[in-house]
Amino acid sequence: MVTAFMSLSDQLLASGRKLLMNNYGRAPIVMSRGEGCVLWDVDDRRYLDMTAGIAVCILGHGHQGLAQAISEQAARLHHTSNLYFIEAQIRLAEALAKRAFAGKMFFCNSGTEANEAALKLARRYQAVVRGKPQRIELISFENSFHGRTMGALSVTGQAKYRQGFGPMVGDVRFIPFGDAEAARTAISERTCAVIAEPIQAEGGINLPPPGYLQELRRLCSERGALLIFDEIQTGVGRTGTFYAFEREAMVPDIVTLAKGLAGGVPMGAMLASDEVERAFEPGTHASTFGGNPLASAAALYIQQAIDEQNLLGQCKEAGAYLGQALSRLAERRRPKTRGTRGRGLLQGLVLDGDAAVVVQKARDRGLLLSVAGGQVVRFAPPLVVAKDEIDEAVAILDEALVES
Repeated sequence: MVTAFMSLSDQLLASGRKLLMNNYGRAPIVMSRGEGCVLWDVDDRRYLDMTAGIAVCILGHGHQGLAQAISEQAARLHHTSNLYFIEAQIRLAEALAKRAFAGKMFFCNSGTEANEAALKLARRYQAVVRGKPQRIELISFENSFHGRTMGALSVTGQAKYRQGFGPMVGDVRFIPFGDAEAARTAISERTCAVIAEPIQAEGGINLPPPGYLQELRRLCSERGALLIFDEIQTGVGRTGTFYAFEREAMVPDIVTLAKGLAGGVPMGAMLASDEVERAFEPGTHASTFGGNPLASAAALYIQQAIDEQNLLGQCKEAGAYLGQALSRLAERRRPKTRGTRGRGLLQGLVLDGDAAVVVQKARDRGLLLSVAGGQVVRFAPPLVVAKDEIDEAVAILDEALVES
């Protein structure tokens, strides 16, 4: 019950709990504004943000250049649908084509939609272009995460996300991530595609062994399967290169993007090689809002900012600094900690127990972190994070560890 004696935060929380579905485990905080790596709630309490809206706000909060790009586009034209060509979408495609993957592009509104599009394209390519309709098996990996819609959920290798939603889309096989022998055994003449995250983010920030992704590429090429890289969380500079796969001296057949792509405006993308994209013809797949002028203008600004502000170099430098700070913390707080893992500004502190407890205690002290894989405290701050902000975050996390 809302009363005049309740704080604004309590009033909004009471209303939200009454009206919103209970599908999120939300913290009892109502955010109001942000600047850079800092957020304030409606009661004006400050929070240092090391989550960036789940690896989304790569320029931080309240970025005036991004806000101006969105505002100018909204005042000019915000939606037309894909019945027509969209200028900002074409400009964005031109910018993305200069990166490490220069295929054809389909724009949508989220990561899960991008992965759905990738799975559909792979199935249709095998059936229609190659004339092999029997190649329908999809191979994914244990501890993977690809989204919440039925197709993306079906290739997500964590049973907890699929519980109660069966039956899933069929002909999916899960194999251990990083096990080359398992991949050699699994990929066959029935395999349509292999879908993998170059780094498993939600699954615990799991990095592949050296050469493993290259072996997946070799096996897929040799056996006629497509290779899909889900770069939803690792792409757009998060690991220090625009795509995480760039370190591997190889390219997939299909790559998906979202999260940081438009800096917080909902947007996803699926890119495919010129050979594979032939499977999509008019009417085979679509999105009413995908690549709309507003989202495309925001994403185009992000592309320009990445180069003009040297965000990839900044990510490498800040990521190395964060990784070293977390390593020192891990060594100091053993046996509560088991080590660290990550790349760029996707870093994790591995605990000897439930990471949610530590994340909550850090939040109580004004630090926003998230959990990956149950026992990993995840850092995915804006790419503009400063070293003094990293120092502050690690110091608060240290206090939370001591108390937990």
